[in-house]
Amino acid sequence: MNVHITAADRLGEERLPDGRLLAWAEWGPVDGTPVLHSPGAATTRALGFGADAVDALGVRLISLDRPGLGSSTPAPGRTFADFAADIRAFAERRGLGRPAMLGNSQGAPFALACAAAGTVGALALVSAADEVAAPHFAAPGPADAAAVTSRAAEPPRAEPPRAEPLPADPFPADPFPAELRRLIDLAVADPQAAEELFAGFTPQAMWDMVMAGSPAPDLAVYRSPAFAAAYRRALDTAFAQGPAGYARDTALAMGRWGIDFSAVTVPVDVWYGELDTTHSPDQGATLSSRLPTATRHTVPGAGGALLWTHAEEILRTLLERI
Repeated sequence: MNVHITAADRLGEERLPDGRLLAWAEWGPVDGTPVLHSPGAATTRALGFGADAVDALGVRLISLDRPGLGSSTPAPGRTFADFAADIRAFAERRGLGRPAMLGNSQGAPFALACAAAGTVGALALVSAADEVAAPHFAAPGPADAAAVTSRAAEPPRAEPPRAEPLPADPFPADPFPAELRRLIDLAVADPQAAEELFAGFTPQAMWDMVMAGSPAPDLAVYRSPAFAAAYRRALDTAFAQGPAGYARDTALAMGRWGIDFSAVTVPVDVWYGELDTTHSPDQGATLSSRLPTATRHTVPGAGGALLWTHAEEILRTLLERI
């Protein structure tokens, strides 16, 4: 499958109130409707989407490097609330008002935090990493923190953990395989140890994990020459300052989020492909039910690459919510 990937129209960095830099990339008309993009795991502003759609729809797509990834200044110990504060300052300094925002994969909880903080005016969560440590996904029986930390000291396996299709609710057994469950338990019991473990990942390890765990429709996208080249560049730039930015992101995403879902009052569209079994055990059914303003979309025959295969539909729907 050919997916149109282009270099950004504009690149820059915005200085935040504490002196840190937040790096950004833009596609589309400079006077278009601003849509912020929180990219997926271990990627950066460099990996855009919807190159054909942004001009047609009048979208000014602004993709952001989270702290410590790409060209954004690191912020050790940062939280979801810290990211929301960064985005509020970014939007104010660039005169964006309350822009719409899109969060993809592991970037989704960061975008959700911005919605909960009232920073954005509409939200799209695309192939969103779910709150895997939430109680409704809990494994039967209590976890012992010391035992969890000891088990997690082992290096991660090469193949990524995958969740099997499950009934929407309730979950009669652990919805996650043992490898993923031990990482979730570690992120909850000892976030610092989890962060140290995730710091062992590399761009190549991330590429291998995604390629090994993706369904055929996604592989058709990821392995196409233009996309593969752009994706590998984004992985490399994500780790340009070292693995700490990715490690912090992942420790936050795999632990308890601490985001007040009830504070999200803006329209939210939740998008999953029906073949996507890696981002959420129930393809966002429970996630959507926790958000009173959410509309859930399940795309037949699609996997987790929706951001690139259905960019125009996703952006058009988001614009309708503004």
